[in-house]
Amino acid sequence: MEARSNSRTGVPSPFLASLVSVTVLCQTAFSQYSSDQCSWKGSGLTHESHARDVEQVYLRCSQGSLEWLYPTGAIIVNLRPNTASPAADQLTVCIKPAEDSRGANVYLDRAGTLRLLLTEREQATGQVHCFGIQEGALFIEAILHRDISRRITAFQYELVNARQGSDSLTDPCQPCSDEEVLLAVCTSDFAARGSIQGAEQRSGQLSVTVTLTWLYRQKSRVFLPGGGQPWRWMGRVKMPPQCGVSFGEGEELLLTGTVRFGEAWLGCTQRYEDFLKLYREAQEQGVNPCQVETD
Repeated sequence: MEARSNSRTGVPSPFLASLVSVTVLCQTAFSQYSSDQCSWKGSGLTHESHARDVEQVYLRCSQGSLEWLYPTGAIIVNLRPNTASPAADQLTVCIKPAEDSRGANVYLDRAGTLRLLLTEREQATGQVHCFGIQEGALFIEAILHRDISRRITAFQYELVNARQGSDSLTDPCQPCSDEEVLLAVCTSDFAARGSIQGAEQRSGQLSVTVTLTWLYRQKSRVFLPGGGQPWRWMGRVKMPPQCGVSFGEGEELLLTGTVRFGEAWLGCTQRYEDFLKLYREAQEQGVNPCQVETD
């Protein structure tokens, strides 16, 4: 068996290099862990004398969490949806580390090859990171410390549609096609008519303030009534910083997107007058995936 390597550096870590000889024996080492189909919590203290053990963890929900107290050795986290679907392999995994997460590095493990996803320091930002579910399982390697007290590796995860998990796309800023816009109005976590009022950088992400004049649908109440009008909603929408804002402030838009970890993320967006023309043409042809109010 060849040593697993970190594809970012090409050099195995000291733990990974020495892990090879015991991986087969320790893949399912016994420890006292609590787990359900959605979340997992465990402590490295239960197998501290076997610091090179590798635990297998299986999580089969669309969202959940992981909390690893006093990390030692390593764990492999296998994330899968709880239903069989031809589109399951196209899902995107998004993880959001706790801001005090520390004690381990996070890799993607695909067929024995590791790619560094998050260092211990990068986890402290609490920034959301996404990757395709086919890119591999999560390999979480404890960092060797003499004192492992007060070290907890923790994160939330969600499985989302590949388009919604735009951090994993080759070009997350690519405009949506007409078919994608029409489908987004029907299936996105939120769909609204409104305008952008301003944008600013926050924690490595672009945060956009929006005012909505019509709310078709929303999940988790990310938009709240405001602006002194009962029919007006306000809120913030995030987007990858490399995309920028391609629409002017106050310009009337169709806004759709997903809700990740209680935050709205911008998906397909189009000038409302262009969407209205597109929608009416599709309506005449009988190809609309759903009906929405446009008056």
